Formats: sequence, structure tokens, C-alpha cells
Amino acid sequence: MPRESKYVGVVGDLQRLLGALEANREELPQVEPFRQKLAGILAQVLEVLQQQAALKAGKQESSKRLRRLLGDGQRLATLARTAVKEHYGVREEKVAEFGLQPFRGRKAKAVTEKPGPTPSPPPPVPEAPALSNR
Repeated sequence: MPRESKYVGVVGDLQRLLGALEANREELPQVEPFRQKLAGILAQVLEVLQQQAALKAGKQESSKRLRRLLGDGQRLATLARTAVKEHYGVREEKVAEFGLQPFRGRKAKAVTEKPGPTPSPPPPVPEAPALSNR
């Protein structure tokens, strides 16, 4: 899954992951500290987004803080996703609920039979210049 770079995309991604983590809270007790911290960061992100909309003059400072918080959120999301893969296994379809691609194996390469080396055609023979009678 490509990493989001726009604020709205990252916020949506974090909200979806948090919703999935909350829905599976009983099955993933080892992820609870990450979920709680991610919920706190997401609440701060939403607060900063509101501040950013309200305060045009302080937009640059809010943007710096937002970038830092979203980076922290993405790192925590990576940790949580790794813990989810560890819990369920990489081959389980359940990991798709958390925005992860289950491992379904690799497709076998098609075996193409290579014929023996073909002889290259001889180089073209240059034509003799035409003699002109003037």
C-alpha cells in the first residue's frame, strides 16, 4: 500500500486503522498501547486541523506541528500494522481489514523455451559506385 502524503489522506488512513483496531480490541490486547497513543495523536491532529483552518496567520507553525504529528502517527501505524501481521500472520485475509495486503504466494514464472543461437545474417555488401561518362 503506498504511503499517503496529503494530510487528508493520512488522517483518513489513521482514522480507518484506529477504527479497525478498536473493533478488534479484544483480539489484539498487545496493540492496545499503540491504539491509545494513536487515538491521542489523532485527536491532536484533528485539533490542529481546526486551528489551521481558523488561524491563517499561524498556518506555518501549525503546518510544522501537523507534519510532526502525522509522521509520529504514521510510525505508530506502522508498528501497529506490524503487530497485527505478527498476531494474525501474513497469509490471513483478516489483515486486509487493517489496510494490509495478505501474502498469497508468488506466481510461478512461465517457462519459455529458448531456441539455440541463430546465426546472424552476413553484413551487406557495399555497392560499387556507378561510373559516369561525361
